[in-house]
Amino acid sequence: MRSSLSCSVRAVVLLLGCAAFSHAQAPYGDINDLRVNKPDDKQDVAIVPPPSGATVLFDGTNLDAWVKTDGKSAPTWELVSGNAVQVHGGNIMTRKPYEGHFRLHVEFRVPYMPKASGQGRGNSGVYLQGRYEVQILDSYGLKSLDNDCGGIYKVSAPKVNACKAPTVWQSYDIDFRAPIFKDGVKVEPARISVIQNGQPIQENVKINLDNTVAGMGGDPSKPGPIMLQDHGNPVQYRNIWLLPLD
Repeated sequence: MRSSLSCSVRAVVLLLGCAAFSHAQAPYGDINDLRVNKPDDKQDVAIVPPPSGATVLFDGTNLDAWVKTDGKSAPTWELVSGNAVQVHGGNIMTRKPYEGHFRLHVEFRVPYMPKASGQGRGNSGVYLQGRYEVQILDSYGLKSLDNDCGGIYKVSAPKVNACKAPTVWQSYDIDFRAPIFKDGVKVEPARISVIQNGQPIQENVKINLDNTVAGMGGDPSKPGPIMLQDHGNPVQYRNIWLLPLD
């Protein structure tokens, strides 16, 4: 009787586990019903290894370089197959702040959520110094606005829509120049350039704000962390590194 009950319990647990796994994987499932503009839109970008001098922020093995935005709690994001991590449980930021001029390389993919729309469709964001957001969103095939994928949020729309289809790995190479202050006065605003999937989409855009929507704020003359946003969607990230520039 004990053995039979044990087997029954294990069977139920297995079924529930399979169902949960299926549910978790569903947003990254079949996109055969999605009409694409060109075959390459269904092909993952190649992984770009960090160059000499780069700081590896995430390589798929752990989240040791990251913390929740309270500055002390360990992230609850989930490591998943493909040396990736899936958004879960709140925003995360790097333990270390960054200043000056740097390039941030981020590879990401958004879930396929055909029944969702607008900002509820694969939403996340990359924040430079925790203040200036480059949006992540399923914006495939759209005429991009400043709150779509590749947009500097509510500041600048991307020059072109360079998005790949949802579930497909994409990349950002973001060149960031921190604002310059002299005697407590800002004399140069922050500037951002973005290359998405090999295409320039933002070029040396002046960020006259000190904080885009949902940024962490704080003193804009001080260095800040890289922050990745949890907007409630299972966006995934892989291969994140930062290279200081002259």
